Amino acid sequence: MDEEPERAKRWEGGYERTWEVLKEDESGSLTATVEEILYQSKKRRVIKSHEQVRLGMMRHLYFVIDCSRSMDDQDLKPNRLTSTLKLMETFVDEYFDQNPISQVGIIITKNKRAEKLTELSGNPKKHIDALKKAVDTPCVGEPSLYNALSLALNNLKHMPGHTSREILIILSSLTTCDPANIYELITTLKSLKVRVSVIGLSAEVRVCTVLTRETGGSYHVILDESHFKELLMLHVKPPPASSSSECSLIRMGFPQHTVASLSDQDAKPSFSMSHLDSSSGAGLSLGGYFCPQCHAKYTELPVECKVCGLTLVSAPHLARSFHHLFPLQAFLESPTEKLLKNRFCQACQRELEDKTMFSCPSCHHVFCLDCDLFIHDSLHCCPCCIQSRGAP
Repeated sequence: MDEEPERAKRWEGGYERTWEVLKEDESGSLTATVEEILYQSKKRRVIKSHEQVRLGMMRHLYFVIDCSRSMDDQDLKPNRLTSTLKLMETFVDEYFDQNPISQVGIIITKNKRAEKLTELSGNPKKHIDALKKAVDTPCVGEPSLYNALSLALNNLKHMPGHTSREILIILSSLTTCDPANIYELITTLKSLKVRVSVIGLSAEVRVCTVLTRETGGSYHVILDESHFKELLMLHVKPPPASSSSECSLIRMGFPQHTVASLSDQDAKPSFSMSHLDSSSGAGLSLGGYFCPQCHAKYTELPVECKVCGLTLVSAPHLARSFHHLFPLQAFLESPTEKLLKNRFCQACQRELEDKTMFSCPSCHHVFCLDCDLFIHDSLHCCPCCIQSRGAP
């Protein structure tokens, strides 16, 4: 423990007079104070402008989900496993919405073993279907961090050096059963620039602290289900790339979806390369995306061509990933009282009821807090600025 950098724990500090935060109004109600606390929590979510940093845009992320007996605990309703899998479904949707050219794989660990639930893939439906089926997984034994990390590392170490290689562990147990020295494995992860982050469902564990510190990841312990979701969503945005990571040009193809005409005599249903491993004929179709280099057929994008290795994406996918490099500036906060007229949000057209409003530094139109969050979290562009650019 002497190696651990000094940092005050919550229980080591003096007591906090948290009850003094709550104040009654003239009628004896706490509603105003509660609304202020909620307002401040929303306000903290607003993305602050920052200097441009190099980000790992193409991400390969492995989820490791603890399915040990501790996941049967009911402090999260109905139990930890069901709550985790439900939040993971939401996360996978959001992750691929913001990182469409990235890939995800899922690993579960229980009974001292680790196994793949899904392979690395850019298909969110595949992962969500697997998560829904995993609800019936029996929670038994202890997890094995070593086996789970080794399984993920065996796949990630073959990925190109210019990609971001990450592992995110959802850990419920306070113990781990490892067949070898996990600290040697941590050294290997660090040398291969694999970033490991941990979200704990119980309490802080020493080995996880060392693991995340050495690999440059983050380690958090949840307070409740809403905090759990908030911690998961922190991993949606691409992390800063390592200063020593490789730089290279990536060849990409932009195929368009084409469908052969039924009147064409030469048109025949064909298999997609994505369905070659399938025993059924579900992959037979007349249309699809054809690789511009080798003309292999695929039913969905993005994907890496199995024949020639070319990365196939659509232009909207690339643009969706590109916005992380140039985040929208934070809107300026000012009192609503400054507005003499037109006290309406320019996005939702509702009257500004909060004490503060947010204005775009470019077009100076005003927005409410909820619209400010939506613009920064989802749109990534000011709607009034876009409207003024499109006007003749």
